[in-house]
Amino acid sequence: MPLALLALAIGAFGIGTTEFVIMGLLPEVAGDFGVSIPTAGFLVTGYALGVVLGAPLMTVLGTKVSRKRMLMLLMGLFIIGNLLSAVAPAFAVMLIGRVVASLAHGAFFGIGSVVAADLVAPDKKAGAIAMMFTGLTVANVVGVPLGTFVGQSVGWRVTFGIVAALGFVGLAGVAKLVPDMPKQQGVRLRHELAAFKNAQVLLAMAMTVLGFGGVFAAITYIAPMMTHVAGFSDGSVTWLLVLFGLGMVGGNLVGGKYADRALMPMLYVSLGALALVLALFTLTAQNKILAAITIALIGALGFATVPPLQKRVLDQAHGAPTLASAVNIGAFNLGNALSAWLGGLVIGAGFGYTSPNWVGAALAAAALLLAFLSAALERRDGAAPSPVVTGTAPADQRATAHH
Repeated sequence: MPLALLALAIGAFGIGTTEFVIMGLLPEVAGDFGVSIPTAGFLVTGYALGVVLGAPLMTVLGTKVSRKRMLMLLMGLFIIGNLLSAVAPAFAVMLIGRVVASLAHGAFFGIGSVVAADLVAPDKKAGAIAMMFTGLTVANVVGVPLGTFVGQSVGWRVTFGIVAALGFVGLAGVAKLVPDMPKQQGVRLRHELAAFKNAQVLLAMAMTVLGFGGVFAAITYIAPMMTHVAGFSDGSVTWLLVLFGLGMVGGNLVGGKYADRALMPMLYVSLGALALVLALFTLTAQNKILAAITIALIGALGFATVPPLQKRVLDQAHGAPTLASAVNIGAFNLGNALSAWLGGLVIGAGFGYTSPNWVGAALAAAALLLAFLSAALERRDGAAPSPVVTGTAPADQRATAHH
């Protein structure tokens, strides 16, 4: 794998830390600002919506500069947002900081996915995308638990200061290791927008919204669920998040490996199993050991969908995939926002801290139904699903090799 993938993974590590660390600190942040847990959940929802809006906006603004330079600018925006969160004097200001940081998220992963795919042979694209997302998953093993521990020990503001420092490391990594790849000639914004006329692109994005939304329905409220229902101490949330992160690392790598071999079957298995495990979490959350195992499984099954869904969008968007790739990252976070909001609603309605698990199960099951629909439409149209192209064509030819 090219060394540039390491730089992308470093940036992904910082972004992954700031995205997920807030879930372990919701009680502390809510207490400091004097707001309820569901209200503090807007820090998750607001970030996710910022990703949804920022993904296409920043990608379009970045069409005039090289992909490397845009990645560097995005890391700078990420640093500013996290510094603002760290010094926020009020809840509204912290929410603004979260949104500012989130504007970099979608475009970084969207552009980064295209760069990663262009660095390798066509039959290794999903693996390269998974390698970049490894930074995001490792953040949940190292960055998020460490940030949660620091936040609970010396204050959540210190955590966001550390996250901003991670952004500087990511910026340096991109500047040093990512090649200054030339812009693809002849591709204009209208070509990028044309990808959204493809029903398969839209179906893949809908699967992204619903599938990963299922994960966030449960994980957003993991801290109160584990402390109030399973009976864990506040400090135990840290290592429970480590288990979630380990599951994500494994699921991401497995998803990347098998998406290059059998993309749609990989989605069937991961989405179906995710829906089942989320439904069972309502029961397993009552037992410490079973709850811990379930959390790891949710991480693994949820992130096993990421490389295949991202690759499917790249495949179906043909020769102009950058905007579609970024919007699909926004789709992940639209699912996060939707599920965090729905989870807060059912908790606020008095159904208890385990009720978001049923929301997640329903969302994942709906994603599975869309996967079957997508495959059926593909068969009807006589298209071969996700063909593997061999050879060593240049990057611009490889991008259109699926015609």
